[in-house]
Amino acid sequence: MATILLADDDASVRDLVSRALKSDGHVVHVTHDGGEALEHLTANAATIDVMVSDVDMPQLDGISLAGKALKLKPNLGIVLMSGFADQLDRAGDLGGKRVVSISKPFTLEQIRQLVKQILS
Repeated sequence: MATILLADDDASVRDLVSRALKSDGHVVHVTHDGGEALEHLTANAATIDVMVSDVDMPQLDGISLAGKALKLKPNLGIVLMSGFADQLDRAGDLGGKRVVSISKPFTLEQIRQLVKQILS
């Protein structure tokens, strides 16, 4: 299974997504905002396979976080989550080969399938 970095400032979303991904056997490192996620990724880039991030977060938004993450690890799989379609449109500018997005609300099965898709 994979090692996943999860970044979301909403505790309920973090908890649900983390539990869903752990139930598939993944190791999930949970962070509370973009700044904390970038620190974790910088220190552990070699071990992170996928980053799942909310777009709208304090300190460093998910799109900026994804851009910095791709500079650290160009082949990183990234799932961006947002309740605002215009925010997800910005993700197209990232250019990553393994960058996908999902609109909130989503089902836990949908997020699990996106992670499986990125890993395959």
